[in-house]
Amino acid sequence: MLKNTPYSLPKDSKAWQQAVDSVASLLPDGTNLRDFDALQSLPVFALVVVLPAHVPALDIHNYVQSWVDEQPSWHLVTVAEDQHARFVDVSLTSDNQAPKNSFVGASVFRYLLVPVGDTLMHPAKKTAAAHIIDEQLTARLRRDLAAHYDSQDSEKTALLAVDRDHLVDCHILSVGHMLRTHKLACFDMDSTLIEQEVIVELAKTAGIGEQVEAITESAMRGEIDFDESFAKRVALLEGIPTTVLDEICARLTLSTGALTTIRALKSLGYHTVLVSGGFTYFAEYIADKLGIDEVHANHLDIDEDTVTGRVQLPIVNGAKKAEIVKQTAKQLGIELSQVVCVGDGANDLPMMGIADLGVAYHAKPIVQARADAAVNVTGLEGVLYALGYPALVPARA
Repeated sequence: MLKNTPYSLPKDSKAWQQAVDSVASLLPDGTNLRDFDALQSLPVFALVVVLPAHVPALDIHNYVQSWVDEQPSWHLVTVAEDQHARFVDVSLTSDNQAPKNSFVGASVFRYLLVPVGDTLMHPAKKTAAAHIIDEQLTARLRRDLAAHYDSQDSEKTALLAVDRDHLVDCHILSVGHMLRTHKLACFDMDSTLIEQEVIVELAKTAGIGEQVEAITESAMRGEIDFDESFAKRVALLEGIPTTVLDEICARLTLSTGALTTIRALKSLGYHTVLVSGGFTYFAEYIADKLGIDEVHANHLDIDEDTVTGRVQLPIVNGAKKAEIVKQTAKQLGIELSQVVCVGDGANDLPMMGIADLGVAYHAKPIVQARADAAVNVTGLEGVLYALGYPALVPARA
């Protein structure tokens, strides 16, 4: 049995602001350190390094500093840790124990990367620079961590060395992302909020897995577009009874960190939205479990407790997802600069692209390459780290 635990989740922008204030002398004269738009035009980056708990932190600061020392144009500033600003887990069991999939323990290290010379940078160039730094630093940290493991002789070391691509997450973002107050968080469902792909579960249950897979592969090869592939797959579901749908709902599992992340964001005043190319039948069930405010998905046409196989328009594709995000922000009276979008697939890229922060969660390579931040080593709570918050710590009785 889960219970809500009282907790405090302040926006940890004070620590980031103090770090920015400390480098005022390195910034162009007259820079308003409280003007986020002005800071966006500067190549001042927030650097967040995340290690899962099973990876020893070692002296990660020295690893980061050694990379910076080889870059004469950059200066590294540590963002102070505020113990009072730490998150606590809010999904405890009745005996004050965190559920197994509550979140992944992690170490989070936060820095500013500041150019030694005062200069402006075009947004497109700044984005390119962030990706280059991300690739270089991530590769360097993976190499250093792997070298440490290779020097050890233990079963744990051997296990860790096998999956070196998931030893560390590095997020290189504009410092404006850390200072700005975001108010809307939009999440994909399949393989993001939940571990499964619902259409795959439906196909397996109906014994049409091979046919659905063939349509999916055809779409991935560009032979048919998303809307056509969606209609063909839905047509194959004709005749499935709602009892089967209920069975699938019962076996859907929330992604690690999903409950903690949604509760944390809501406590911070976020409006949360589930935006899915799947079906409302399942999306509303998951939204209810997580306490999400709003749901947008495809309606699964049912007649006399049986799926008809007919598609109801409009189909929630990538473009529609972006449109929904824009409309929701407008209804809330906020700017897109206050929006965070999270997903794992190519059809999530349009909404991630218009958001201030687009986060790829255990995503396909093309999505990770185009996202502002990519979470690979933790659960969904890694979104909170990409937003600049310190590591979560369990609540205490």
